[in-house]
Amino acid sequence: MHPAGAPLFQHPAEAVCGREVHAKAVTCVNFLTTTMEWCTLLVMPATPRSTKSRPPNPGSQSALRHLNQQRIIECLLNGPSTQAELSRQTGLSTATISNIVRIMQGAGLVSTEPTTSSGRRALNVRLNSNGALAVGIDFGRRHLRVVLASLSYHIIAEESVELPLGHHAEDGIAAAVDLLDKLLLESGVDRSAVVGAGAGIPGPIDRRSSTVAQGAILPEWVGIHILERLEKALDMPVFVDNDANLGALSEVTWGPHGGVSNLMFLKIGSGIGAGLILNGAPYYGTVGITGEIGHATIHEHGLVCRCGNRGCLETIASTTTMIELLSRGRGEPFGPDKIVSDALARDSATLRVVDDAGLAVGRALGNVANLINPEVIVVGGPLAGLGNLLLDPIHRGLVRHAVPVVGETTHLAMSSLGARAEALGAAALVFQHAGIARA
Repeated sequence: MHPAGAPLFQHPAEAVCGREVHAKAVTCVNFLTTTMEWCTLLVMPATPRSTKSRPPNPGSQSALRHLNQQRIIECLLNGPSTQAELSRQTGLSTATISNIVRIMQGAGLVSTEPTTSSGRRALNVRLNSNGALAVGIDFGRRHLRVVLASLSYHIIAEESVELPLGHHAEDGIAAAVDLLDKLLLESGVDRSAVVGAGAGIPGPIDRRSSTVAQGAILPEWVGIHILERLEKALDMPVFVDNDANLGALSEVTWGPHGGVSNLMFLKIGSGIGAGLILNGAPYYGTVGITGEIGHATIHEHGLVCRCGNRGCLETIASTTTMIELLSRGRGEPFGPDKIVSDALARDSATLRVVDDAGLAVGRALGNVANLINPEVIVVGGPLAGLGNLLLDPIHRGLVRHAVPVVGETTHLAMSSLGARAEALGAAALVFQHAGIARA
């Protein structure tokens, strides 16, 4: 039975299917299975997104069929429907619905079964678990990762490639388009089955304008209207967020922290940033620029940071700083993987650098923990493989600088999602906006 007083979730108002939101934290029926199940859904605050899909050739028959197929998928996201109901919801003729459903069934997107409606025989249409997919894209300073995920939160395909240091937005977006096309082709997935794409950017995003704000680890992307560029290139609904925010979202959707209402995700990489889940919902502040813990001052007279201040956490604990410290006297350049392998091999210099970085991170976390009192702090990024070698000094710094009761009750964990956390969070962002929660 429906829990007493719990609101029934209906998707944010879509003209096609006439649905509306009742609350941010809601209970919903999972109509995608054969049984009635209740699941908790975090409805995201307004995130920049596209309002419509634009077929490449709007006047062609294939483009029209593509658009109509997406309209049917949007209605089926709300649960199984008869063909007659789909006709009423979309405004398409029953003959058109029947033809498109037959094509979708042949492609494995939907399944049908006979039923009765108002005493008459009818055909019920249900979206298959792979009938609607989300794309998750993680843009990094030196990498790009793309994942295809199903309604059931399973990874259909994924791949990552290296990007040149200092690449421009156009180059990164073009690489994402090529990689997505490759994954769709290799997986045999029809593009019309894609609900939308989520994208993570390593830097602050001004939610008023959907532009990459000053302070991004990719300075070449600053000022770019990233939503508009991605929409045009990918030709599908797009949702954009900071990569650390998506890391936090991935931990409460794909990860083991689904029951946590107050969580902080800390990404340590070329830059250092945090994503916050507060009272069960992502926290964005006034203009969307939150979690910039990498620019917390640790040493007032320290090195000048790229943000213009001195002694920021990034100048002490980022992978860029660690690599600079450890590369002295070494002939060959190396990356974060080398830090992990050398530390695990008990290299004394690497262990010292990791320990110093961890203590500095812990100090910054202590101040944040005093302010928001999180239940869990998850550490992610390319150094996740260090495990307790990094967590132990972070914990020492946290306990030293936090109020005792806060330090004692804050659980510190390493992300189990590894390098794919941000891309998985991007895919989850799409499902959240489509009204689909992990059961």
